[in-house]
Amino acid sequence: MNKAFSIYLDLVRFSAACLVYLWHSNQRWLIVDKLPASNFGHSSVIVFFVLSGFVIAYVTAEKENTPIEYFSSRMARVYSVVIPAVILTLTLDYIGRQSIPEVYASYPFDQFPIRILASTLFCNEIWFISITSFSNVPFWSICYEVWYYICFGLLLFVPKPWAYLSVAFLALIAGPKIFLLAPIWCLGVLLYRWHWLKTISKTNSWLMFFGGALGIVMFHWLNIPEKIAENFKLVVGDELYRNLAFSKFFLSDYLLGPLVFIHFVGARNVVSYFAPLFYFERPIRFCASYTFSLYLLHQPLFLFWGSVLKGDPSDHITWMITTVLVVSSVLLVGFFTENRRYLLKHFIKYILLHASSRIFVALRKTA
Repeated sequence: MNKAFSIYLDLVRFSAACLVYLWHSNQRWLIVDKLPASNFGHSSVIVFFVLSGFVIAYVTAEKENTPIEYFSSRMARVYSVVIPAVILTLTLDYIGRQSIPEVYASYPFDQFPIRILASTLFCNEIWFISITSFSNVPFWSICYEVWYYICFGLLLFVPKPWAYLSVAFLALIAGPKIFLLAPIWCLGVLLYRWHWLKTISKTNSWLMFFGGALGIVMFHWLNIPEKIAENFKLVVGDELYRNLAFSKFFLSDYLLGPLVFIHFVGARNVVSYFAPLFYFERPIRFCASYTFSLYLLHQPLFLFWGSVLKGDPSDHITWMITTVLVVSSVLLVGFFTENRRYLLKHFIKYILLHASSRIFVALRKTA
């Protein structure tokens, strides 16, 4: 991956996380005025899916090219933030509910063993159930991505007939919701693996760069997601539409995903002309290193800090102070979790190596 494109993707990733924060924190008890750019939350998650597929394809080609290396890295990446997120969400929700209970009225705080177990096993969104991880609504997307990580690893490292059977079995367990958005994630894999895309002329690359960006703007300006969702709901009925939960926008996502793909294809070929990116590499890399923590912790944090502050929502001060406290908390938690995940990776890798060696010895004895 060329350096300029890597920096650009980090910038996009952090920007998408900020847009998700704006989307969720756009609540009238926290700020009366509607926040600008606060309606791009779901679309930002679709960007994350394309980015995730690209990054996984890249790391498996360049770094994580053995099953143990791949799965230890993925598990460390995910659990280094997920476990603290589950614990913090439960703790912060409990404290925040004592302060302003009505703020938490629309978020569940019951069935603790089920919600904790589902969150740690990423089963929150299998089939047509939707188990919210307490107030942490954004948790749903990682419950999709983990299944994609596992399936991709199986297809990559397991002999093909068995890999296909394994993925089919997992699809039966996960159900249609999760796999409805799998093609979006696969676009990222295609972006990395389709080498012909790198040979596209500079002129066409510029057209794809600006055309993809313009298409994304028009996609939202014309309210395409809402219009498609309304018609889709009329066709399938209220119950199925509701049960699809975060996948109910999959038809419009199938339009947005290719637009993001086209933009990235062009960006990779022309972004080297953006000289300022190199000057801001360090702050961009720094911010991007906390993206996962920001994404997975922001909702319980802003609910907690907002309920503790009990400020006046008629001005922007309460929201701004809350945001500063959220960012500070993310930096603190992320420093000891996301940015120290290599320690967890070493531990998981040791366990996997030890387990695999014992299995190998057992197989030799039975041979």
